[in-house]
Amino acid sequence: MTIWSGAAAVAQSTPPPQTPPAQQPDPNSPDAGGPGGDNGVIALPKKKEAAPEPPPPSKPEVKNPPGMGNFSLRVDVPVVTVDTAVILQKTHAFIPGLKQSNFRIFEDGVPQTITGFQRIQAPITAILLLEFAAKNYSFIYDMRNAAWTFAQQLKPDDYVAVMTFDMRTQILTDFTQDKRVIYQSLNSLTIPGFSETNVFDALYEALDRSSRIEGRKYIVLIASGRDTFSKITLDKILQKIKATPNVTIFTVGTGQAARIMSNMGGSREIDYLQADNQMATFARMTGGMSFFPRFAGEMPDIFHEINDTIRNQYEITYKPSNAKQDGSYRKLRVELVDDEGQPLKMQDEKHKPLKYEVIARDGYKAKQEVE
Repeated sequence: MTIWSGAAAVAQSTPPPQTPPAQQPDPNSPDAGGPGGDNGVIALPKKKEAAPEPPPPSKPEVKNPPGMGNFSLRVDVPVVTVDTAVILQKTHAFIPGLKQSNFRIFEDGVPQTITGFQRIQAPITAILLLEFAAKNYSFIYDMRNAAWTFAQQLKPDDYVAVMTFDMRTQILTDFTQDKRVIYQSLNSLTIPGFSETNVFDALYEALDRSSRIEGRKYIVLIASGRDTFSKITLDKILQKIKATPNVTIFTVGTGQAARIMSNMGGSREIDYLQADNQMATFARMTGGMSFFPRFAGEMPDIFHEINDTIRNQYEITYKPSNAKQDGSYRKLRVELVDDEGQPLKMQDEKHKPLKYEVIARDGYKAKQEVE
C-alpha cells in the first residue's frame, strides 16, 4: 500500500530523563485547591558521567557612547515543540514518509512558520495510573489485564512508575527500567481498601509528579473514570492539564462489559457516561487517545496502538508569532497539505481514498514573564 512518497526523517533516541531544575510554584497547588499530601521524593535514572566541558569564551567588552551607562539587553525567544502522530483511521497504523512541507500548524488560528522537523522513535517515560477500589470485580479484572498488557510491551530503555488510587493515591514503584519490579507491583494488587475513586486527585498528583521530569512524559490512566470525593473539581484538573507541559495522557476505561451485563440505568449510568466523557477529554486535550474496551481480547491491540503512537511521531518546532509571555493558553491546530497547499489526500494501491487522523496536543500555556 502506497500512502505517501518521500524520505522519512531519521529516527532518534532521546536519553533517559534527567533531574529538572527547581520548579516555579504551581497556581493549582494544594493551597489553591489541589489535593493535599506530599508526593514524596522521586527516583530518577542515574546520569552518565559526561566529559568536562571546556571553559566558556570570555565575555566581549561592549562600550557605550560617552555619557551613557553600560546597558545590557536579553532577548528570550520562546520555541514551541509539538509532537504529532498521523495514523490511518481504519487500521490506526502510523503513516511514515511525511515531509515538513506537508504540515501546517496554527496557533490561535494564526499560521506559524515551522523551524524544525524530524521523525522520532524514542524510549518512553510513563506513569501507569491504576484505579484499585472495592467495587465490582470486573473493574479490577479489566484494570489488571490492561496493566499487564502494558507492562509486557515495555522495552528495556523505558522508564515507568506505577501509582494506584481509591480515595487515596499510592506510589507502588517509582520510575524504573526493571520490568520485574513493575510485575511485582501489579501482583501486590489483591485486596482493595476503599470503594471511593478520587480520579481527579490522583491525576493531579500524577501530573505534579511528571512535571519533575524533563522531556516528553506519558500518563496511562486505567480506570472507570468515575470520581466520588476528590478535593478538587473537574475545572481544577482541566486547568492543571493545561498548565502541565510535555505530558500526553492515554485513557483506558474499565468495567464496560459489567455495565452492559448489569443493565444499569438511571442516574448511575449517567454518572458512568459522564466519566467516559471525562476520560476522553483528558486524552484529547493532551494529544492522546481514549479506549473503552468491552472484551479482554481487545487489550493487546489497544496497547500496540498506544506504543506505535508514542514511539513513532513527528516532532515539529516553531517560534510563535505571538511572543508575549503572558501565561495565556494558546490553541493549536495541525493540518496536512500537499505540495500545492491543498488538504492532503491519501490513496491505497487500488486508488481508493484513505482517511487519516492527525493527533496532537490541542494547546499549550505560554510562559509567564517574571518581573
